[in-house]
Amino acid sequence: MSFTADVKEELSRVPPVCSHCERATLAALIRMEGSLFLAGSGRFRIEVDTDSPSVARLLVKLLHEQYGLKTDWTVRRSVLHKTPNYLIEVPMQKGLPEAMKDMGVLTSGGFDRGVYPKLVEKRCCAAAYLRGAFLGSGFIANPKGDFHFEMSVESEELANGLVELMAERDISAKIMQRRSNYIVYMKSGSAISAFLAVVGAHQSALAMENVRVIKSVRNDVNRRVNAELANQQKATEASMEQIMAIHAVIDRYGLESLPPALQEFIKLRVSHPDATLKELGEYADPPLSKSAVYHRVRRIEQLAAQVER
Repeated sequence: MSFTADVKEELSRVPPVCSHCERATLAALIRMEGSLFLAGSGRFRIEVDTDSPSVARLLVKLLHEQYGLKTDWTVRRSVLHKTPNYLIEVPMQKGLPEAMKDMGVLTSGGFDRGVYPKLVEKRCCAAAYLRGAFLGSGFIANPKGDFHFEMSVESEELANGLVELMAERDISAKIMQRRSNYIVYMKSGSAISAFLAVVGAHQSALAMENVRVIKSVRNDVNRRVNAELANQQKATEASMEQIMAIHAVIDRYGLESLPPALQEFIKLRVSHPDATLKELGEYADPPLSKSAVYHRVRRIEQLAAQVER
């Protein structure tokens, strides 16, 4: 199963906090994935299709329990992807128009394009609405790769409404337009984890956090290794430059004619070509400070520069 499928499986089992939460979840599900088909004056039917069997079962359960609506369930198989698709049909029947109005899907002015305020008045119901929205059209990439979350909606009003509900929980999401749809998306691992916790997918949120910690540790190790390699490279290049300068000075002046301090440094550098200045100072007898070693390096470089003139 994909990570998205695991999340939806977990969310479909989240119990309601209050008696209105399931209505909010159902309303969001229908808003995100439902299609309304007119069949004459004041008559219509609803169709909802999903790739998730757990979402299909939840949808049918809520339609029956909340409003006593009859449904037809059809399982279809995609020829291209060879995966099942579940079509839930809600035919025109007594109580359907009232149910759609109660969920804020239909209003006196027609099809509502935003979040129905009465559904999300309570904090728990707002979380339930976000849960239903994700169950309808949510997607989360496998957190082992790049962090990516999105929900696809048909209207800008609904996209803005979802972003506002998330912002109330300090979850920052953005909106972009993709063809005729609006995408509510996030690319922050911490924001995605926070969303999962808010909507009740605590196991999935924990899985996300575990991956985030592993990634953070791996990135920190990589940074440290890269920094160490860079430092080693610089030390090696500096050492080679010092050895070249030493050869030029010895060829010109001879080792014995140099001051004892420079003779000591030359012997240390030749004996320990990969050592840093600090390490060279520790090899000296008695030990030298890094600044003392650096002073001798500068003197060798100055003599080498005079030879090159």
